[in-house]
Amino acid sequence: MPHNDHDHGPGHDQPQSHIHSHDRAHDHSPGPGSSHGQDHAPAAGPSVLGRLEAVNPFPCCCGGSCAAPTAGTTSAELPQAAHTDTYRIEAMDCPTEERMLRKALEPMPGVKGLAFNLLGRELTVCHDLPDPGPIVLAIADLGMTAVPVVPGTAGATRAGAATSWLSPTLAVALVLSVASELLEWFGLGTPWLPAGCALLAIALSGLPIYKKGLIALRHRDLNINALMSVAATGALFLGQFPEAAMVMTLFAVAEKLESASLTRAKNAVTALLALAPQEATVGRTDGSFAVVPADAVPVGTTVRLRPGERVALDGMVTAGRSSLDQSAITGESLPVEKAPGDPLFAGSVNQEGELHYQTTALATDSTLARITRAVVASPGKQARTQRFVDRFAALYTPSVFTAAVAVAVLPPLVLGASFAEWIYKALVILVIACPCALVISTPVSVVSGLAAAARRGILIKGGLFLEQGHAIGTLVLDKTGTITTGRPVATDVENLAGDPGVNRSIAVSLAARSDHPVSKAVARAGREDGVALLPVTDFTALPGRGVRAMVEATPYHLGNHRLIEELGLCSPAIEARLDALEGAGKTAVLLADATGVLTLFAAADALRPHSREAVAELHALGVKTVMLSGDNAHTAAAIAQAVGIDAAKGDQLPEDKAAAVDALAAQAAQAGGAALIGMVGDGINDAPALARADIGFAMGAAGTDAAIETADVAIMDDDLRKIAAFIRLSRATVATLKQNIALALGLKGVVLALTFLGYGSMLLAVFADMGTSLLVIANGLRLLRR
Repeated sequence: MPHNDHDHGPGHDQPQSHIHSHDRAHDHSPGPGSSHGQDHAPAAGPSVLGRLEAVNPFPCCCGGSCAAPTAGTTSAELPQAAHTDTYRIEAMDCPTEERMLRKALEPMPGVKGLAFNLLGRELTVCHDLPDPGPIVLAIADLGMTAVPVVPGTAGATRAGAATSWLSPTLAVALVLSVASELLEWFGLGTPWLPAGCALLAIALSGLPIYKKGLIALRHRDLNINALMSVAATGALFLGQFPEAAMVMTLFAVAEKLESASLTRAKNAVTALLALAPQEATVGRTDGSFAVVPADAVPVGTTVRLRPGERVALDGMVTAGRSSLDQSAITGESLPVEKAPGDPLFAGSVNQEGELHYQTTALATDSTLARITRAVVASPGKQARTQRFVDRFAALYTPSVFTAAVAVAVLPPLVLGASFAEWIYKALVILVIACPCALVISTPVSVVSGLAAAARRGILIKGGLFLEQGHAIGTLVLDKTGTITTGRPVATDVENLAGDPGVNRSIAVSLAARSDHPVSKAVARAGREDGVALLPVTDFTALPGRGVRAMVEATPYHLGNHRLIEELGLCSPAIEARLDALEGAGKTAVLLADATGVLTLFAAADALRPHSREAVAELHALGVKTVMLSGDNAHTAAAIAQAVGIDAAKGDQLPEDKAAAVDALAAQAAQAGGAALIGMVGDGINDAPALARADIGFAMGAAGTDAAIETADVAIMDDDLRKIAAFIRLSRATVATLKQNIALALGLKGVVLALTFLGYGSMLLAVFADMGTSLLVIANGLRLLRR
């Protein structure tokens, strides 16, 4: 991960104690794989397709893990428990089944929490029961089969297989339903012939629905199956045989279509898992190579990669040169050149020469695994829209059912109207009452948006942040590693006192012990010029200022302007020279002893290629930009002007950046608007500011644990333009969510109005209900094409 703004002084080696605790649900604390600098090996992290099952990817109760929920309780919110069991439930693909399972399992003694993954059809139960048998039996009592997901078994998270939406049995039922309608319409055959065709069609298509409906009624759950069963049965009692058959058959067909659409949404997410091959060509002790399962390859193994092959495991190139397409990991459109010492990511495609590389992570511990895990886990943080829809649906169905009963009973009793007419209208209301289209519209849209972002190398850690992104009004940007490359190049060396050669040797010796980018530039230039290193003792890092150490029994300081001021060694001449360098956008560090400043060094940090374009795109979206840098104010202003950033502040320590974000948030609140504050950093030294921001972005997250795990949104490469792409995608997602809610409620409202006016029918209600479900799913899936 690139440096964030390590420009707090050349000795900046900020310890963990300086990273503040966070007051938000997400944790921006540094992870074990964090690195100061840009040259790193891929760090460890979790799993790949077919192998992701080997590591349950979502930490929750009992220190175990939970499948990512798509609604309700998230895995991170589950309580502590003795056991965590995950079950594959094929019949669970709709909020209807989730609600039934919650009602059945949550009151059970010993059950501590549930997490649902509807797209993966998985349920995770955290419990204290010695035997999970009662849980399985309770699920079976609902007409569903729970198959335990055993770590290492195939299929738990595999992309769903494409299934035919029209089986032969369903096709025959559809033909019989149409025949029944035509026979009734034209008065052909005996009166029992249309009824016979209708009953046979219902038997072929409706028995599973009747079974589910009876189970739902037995558990006092008014779900779509219960409502449809009551409506079809009522139509039969009223003598509407053809209509009852068409209602049941069309509902069964729509259910199949809906399941197929949801499978596509699931496949779009889990397709990420299929990128890494299942086998690798590893080197043997005798110099030969053998193809072995990637799961069996330990860290440190030599692997051969030929042109056209995909990288099976994360590693480091040891021999050969080639270019690799790693767009699946970072979203970069152009191939990346690789040479000895460069990292490789599982799932990348070798395009040219043969490479040998040494593995740095297990197959279940790769960058690709962490990407996939983050995407699959993302729906767990629900968007506000989804939470609203869930609460609304919980009140909507009982209210409409009560209204249907009133419609069936009150007009005949009060106005003397026909019971048959008003019972029929009540049945139409029952059919249109199910909020399935409304409830399913939000997770499909959110998952589609998350998958579309992941394809571009943007990892969004939940529907909450995907939805909030559209409201970002101000984006706070770190300088080093975000606006600039984070690899300054030494530009100036000015000796002010003493022997120039000795002074430079001392400075390079101190700089070699520091991790600050400018110090690294000084040390790198010294190595290139063959400067000899001197023994250093009593080395101390001074965060935000520089370093202090003893060289040949003499104390020296190497640090920034602030350090020299604190030491009382600054002078008007030095001030003037620093002002000139800083005005040119350069960063200066100074070597001093007890008598004064000996040598002045300067380095310049190059802008990233797309920084100006990225800032222009943000401004086009109406987003204000503010840069916060630990560098001096002159350098910060020069960089900001070069890029086109609206405002810049220099000399910012980590706590200063956090305070600046707080101040911007307070200003936004005082303005009375709903604009949010975003913060772009590297997830480590900017942790306090990232935690204060409404949405935290980590740049250059590929190959690092900390950025993927701590940021709300992780940009896998260093392309700042993807922040604007995220905001555009967020706006499209929010627009889709609003469209789906309007579609779901609007079409149902139209049918209800037509029913009360005497123009509604159960056939129209089925088309409106299930047609709306398919429309909102299709509308949500459009986001996959962005």
